[in-house]
Amino acid sequence: MACVHDLAEAVVGDITPYDGVSDEEKHRREESAMRDIRDEYLGGSDIGQELYDLWLEYDKGESEDARIMKQIDKFEMIVQAYEYELAQGKDLSQFFESTKKSFTTEPFTKWVDVLRKRHEEVLKQ
Repeated sequence: MACVHDLAEAVVGDITPYDGVSDEEKHRREESAMRDIRDEYLGGSDIGQELYDLWLEYDKGESEDARIMKQIDKFEMIVQAYEYELAQGKDLSQFFESTKKSFTTEPFTKWVDVLRKRHEEVLKQ
């Protein structure tokens, strides 16, 4: 699942909060890309179906694995945003705002609290 969850981005690109694309449109594009990967690129093979099913499991967030993977993905995104803020002096608060309700379990909630405090300190400088 960790390897598959971003596979659609190979086709549609990495859609970020900065892009102004609605969640619904992002989902539509990514699901279409995953269907293309399954049906066209992998010819409707069993592995294509397995990749599609894993992506759907991640997307729906119904399994424990999917919920954990979503938190890993969102945490990695805001770590990158924080690193860009430090390196480039940009305010990337939009990335932090977009993930406010994304973290529900330990250790993510603790890690995010620390990172958000650091982010706020950077903004004050």
